[in-house]
Amino acid sequence: MKKILVLFLVTTVAISCKKKESKNDTLQESKEVVVETPTTLLQVGCYEYSKDGNQISLEIIEIDNTIKGNITYALAEKDSNTGTFIGELNEDKLIGTYTFSSEGTESTREVAFMVKDNQLIEGFGELNETGNAFKDKTNISYTSTMPLTKIDCTK
Repeated sequence: MKKILVLFLVTTVAISCKKKESKNDTLQESKEVVVETPTTLLQVGCYEYSKDGNQISLEIIEIDNTIKGNITYALAEKDSNTGTFIGELNEDKLIGTYTFSSEGTESTREVAFMVKDNQLIEGFGELNETGNAFKDKTNISYTSTMPLTKIDCTK
């Protein structure tokens, strides 16, 4: 009888240990891993404004640590200029250097855009002494009345 009682206790302990292990396994298996992918406000592609003889286009060709693209300004009754853009996106502000040619001269100037609702709204602010960079990037006013809207690049 003692042998049966000892065997019963050993079996009971063994079964209870197995049940605890399987409960832990079930808990571990039921945990879901949620991986969030970062999204960006800005997309590779073309953004354009075209109205009343004014045309501004920005083609974003690379989004990485830096944003790279090509910009063309063709404003009514002014010389047009075309060049490259290299900048950074900080929250919803895209600020960078625009290197362009106009009337045979290569120049650079800082440009800024606010990304909002698939549009790029150009920002303006007080410039440094040479006129090619903003004095205070936190004091840029994004008030352009010529917002660039995302379009199909084949247009």
